[in-house]
Amino acid sequence: MSAQPPSSDRPTGPPSGPLSGPTQQTPTPPPGTPPGPPTGGGGGGPGGSGGGGGPGGPGGGGQTQGPGGEPERPWWRSVPRIATIAAALVAVVALTLVLTRPGGGGTAAAGEIVRDPVNAAGDDPYTPPSTDKEPPPTDQPAPPAGKLSGSDAGVYGGTRQVASCNVEKQIGYLSAAPAKNSAFASVLGISPGQVPGYLRSLTPLRLSYDTRVTNHGYKDGGPTTYQSVLQAGTAVLVDDHGVPRVRCACGNPLLEPKKVQGDARLTGPTWSGFQTTKVVQVQPSVTVINVFVVFDPNQGDWFVRKSGDQHGRHDKKVPPPVTRPPTSPSPNTSSPSAGVSSPCPPPAEPSPGSSSPCPPTSPSSKPPSPESPSSSSPSSEPPSSEQPESGSSAPESPSGSSASQPDAASSSPPVS
Repeated sequence: MSAQPPSSDRPTGPPSGPLSGPTQQTPTPPPGTPPGPPTGGGGGGPGGSGGGGGPGGPGGGGQTQGPGGEPERPWWRSVPRIATIAAALVAVVALTLVLTRPGGGGTAAAGEIVRDPVNAAGDDPYTPPSTDKEPPPTDQPAPPAGKLSGSDAGVYGGTRQVASCNVEKQIGYLSAAPAKNSAFASVLGISPGQVPGYLRSLTPLRLSYDTRVTNHGYKDGGPTTYQSVLQAGTAVLVDDHGVPRVRCACGNPLLEPKKVQGDARLTGPTWSGFQTTKVVQVQPSVTVINVFVVFDPNQGDWFVRKSGDQHGRHDKKVPPPVTRPPTSPSPNTSSPSAGVSSPCPPPAEPSPGSSSPCPPTSPSSKPPSPESPSSSSPSSEPPSSEQPESGSSAPESPSGSSASQPDAASSSPPVS
């Protein structure tokens, strides 16, 4: 044991300052772990204050800085900006879908009316043709007016005991394509499961006149919509109010026509005899139709077909209908000109071989004898030698009034 006193260089007590190095190494947090909140009592690094944990040292509780030296914003402060951007993107996508959806604008431009010939499938058909082999009409009769009721005689034509469309074939086409079946049903306002029953309730006929409709195609998974003129002779399926609902050459669903915006422009192939003044519109009848009075342009006769008869097996031949009452209360005083103004003669006068929907009345029919007017005259005075002339002149007044009736074609409104 040394007896020398301790050197003056040795410390005589515990150190007054911090140790030269850490007694225990601080664990390094794993990468990607966000730094914890600053603590108040941490020791400061070089340039920092040990007790306050102030900014300036790596161990202090200062704000986190970004790559450019600027403080980073918390993520929750960016939520309004993200929501605004997302809303703008949703609006752009929705607007794009509205403008490009096929059912929204259709295939035809505004103001455009497409002519569809008898056997043409047209653009974007729903199905292959379901028409049966039946010759179309040879000549189009003059329409009686611009707007017709679906119950009017002669609005539809056809061949007796021959159906213009194969309904079961049409059902099979749509059943094999569920997407088309759903689009077809949406146009007609029914559910997809109701399509077969709905088609079986329709009546296969042919248009007697060039007819305006709202047509529909199928494209990109949805229906297209356009205004159309169907040529006379087109095979259609008709509902119980006389409105064409399906075009059999393409399976397209049909609705009543709508007025186009602006000036109407006709497009598509034309056909012989087409005139805008001959185009008609079929309006639904007020009452349900039980039988259709149909004209056969190839045979020149008339028949009736029960509503919903798919095959025409119950068709019955009938005399030509009389659509207007006689112009004179007495049948013996009707003049030849009054007979000409009537669209169809009485049933006793039809010509069996005529190809016109209204067989012509012979202009050489004999005028009434002088005795006939005198015998039917209500005057109580005895007949004189001058009376036959006055009696024969009596029916001239209704004759003149019937001759002044406007022409049926001129009363038809232009295509619009």
